[in-house]
Parts: sequence; C-alpha cells; structure tokens
Amino acid sequence: MAVKLIADSGSTKCEWCLLSGGKKKLISTQGISPYFLSADQIVALLQKELLPKLKAEIDEVYYYGTGLGSAENVAILKKVLRKLFPGAKVEATHDLMGAARALCGDDKGIACILGTGSNSCFYNGKKIVKNSPGLGYVLGDEGSGTYLGKKVIQYYLYNTFDEDLKARFDARFTTTPAEILENVYKKPLPNRYLAAFTIFLAENRGHYMVENIIEDGLNDFFFNHLYKYRESWSLPIHFTGSVAYGFRDVLKELCQTYELELGKVLQKPMDGLVSYHK
Repeated sequence: MAVKLIADSGSTKCEWCLLSGGKKKLISTQGISPYFLSADQIVALLQKELLPKLKAEIDEVYYYGTGLGSAENVAILKKVLRKLFPGAKVEATHDLMGAARALCGDDKGIACILGTGSNSCFYNGKKIVKNSPGLGYVLGDEGSGTYLGKKVIQYYLYNTFDEDLKARFDARFTTTPAEILENVYKKPLPNRYLAAFTIFLAENRGHYMVENIIEDGLNDFFFNHLYKYRESWSLPIHFTGSVAYGFRDVLKELCQTYELELGKVLQKPMDGLVSYHK
C-alpha cells in the first residue's frame, strides 16, 4: 500500500497528514505561501519542522496550498517537494481545489474558504469550472479573518467602539496605534497580523457592534462572490476554514435570508481530503 502525504496549507499554518497502512498521523508546521517565502526558505522550514517527524518513505505527495493560483508558484512548490521527496509522485495545486475535493468529493457544489484569506468556486465534481477572482488581502478577501480583523482595527483606531468594547480591546491586546500601524505597514506578513484580531469578535459575541462587523463582513463575501455564480441558487454551498466554522450560525442565517442551501461547514479540509485520497 502506497504511503501518502497530504498537505493543506494556509498562509498562517500548514496541516500535514501521513497515511500509511490505514493509519494516519497529523503534523503541523508554519504556513507556506510562495508569495511570502522563497523556495530555499520553504525547504529550510520543512527540513526543520516536517521531515524529522515523518520517519517513512513517501510514495505520493498531494499538496494543496495558498498562493498556488499561478503556474510559477506551482512550479516552485513542485520543485521543493521533489527535492525533499525524490522518487515520490507529486501533485501540487491551490487550496481551493483541496477545499472543493474535501467538501464536495465527486459531487457538484459551491466550495468556499473563509480562513485567513477567502476564496470560492463552482466545482463540477471533477474540476473547478468557475472561480470568483481572489484579489488578496489588500483589495479583496471579503469575509476572511484578515478582512474582519481589519474592521476590528478600524473600529478601534477610529474610536467607533463604545467605552465597554474599547476597554475590552485594550485589556485583550495591550497595544498602541503606533504599534498597530508599524505591524501593518512595515513588518512582514501583515495579513496574519490582521487576522489575529478576529479572535476579539469570537470572544465578544452578542455585542451589537461585534455582530455588525461579522454580519457585514460575511455579507460582503456573499454579495461579491456567491451572487456571481448562477449555480449558487441550485446547488449546496459548502464552507471550510476557521472563520466559516467559528461564525457558522451567521452563515446559516445569511443562507436562509438569501434562500440558498447551506451544505457542509468544516473547520479544516483535512478529514475530507483523507477520505478523498483513500
């Protein structure tokens, strides 16, 4: 039986699953985005965080990752994986295909990612047929952790929060406006930094400002992306990602409001991917 290694990588963290003889072993490493890390940096990261935990000869590697919408980035990842796993069959494709396979299997459906970033597609059971353009965290990523975290920061810096929420924010993050702006504009990986503020929304549910930020952010995703697929009105809409799972009650309400069918909501695609590749 072939020993398989499956990867599901966002820009914050990467989850690996080693499938060997019917058993599975989960391993976590830092997230990998070829937009932020060079090939050498990715190799070094995996040599340090992944290889020592494998202790097995790998026959097949299936890598699903953020930033693999471009052929150039796919080539970088394949080169890295072939260097680390010589002789293995290597497939590298974007995280949206991973989400589609995990959520839909061999059926038709709309597959959505709401994690640090956001994305969506119409999947026909074999391949992605339509994809609403992902513009990244500066121009797009509606409904994502980065998008919602940005709103939290805006409310805080513009003094929109009431006294109660402002006090809760100060107690939770102990930061300053100058420090926030430096992290966003001068330090690496600002998308991760912004997404980290989404926890504030999860911890303060029930406050009308918090509920407004969540509902508006997810509604922007529905309006800018799901509305663009004709298939949204006839097929189930599935979601995966930490934001989708954390705010699944809001997704359910929005689907009911727009008369759409809510399908699966998975915290992580890995369970679905293991079933798919078995």
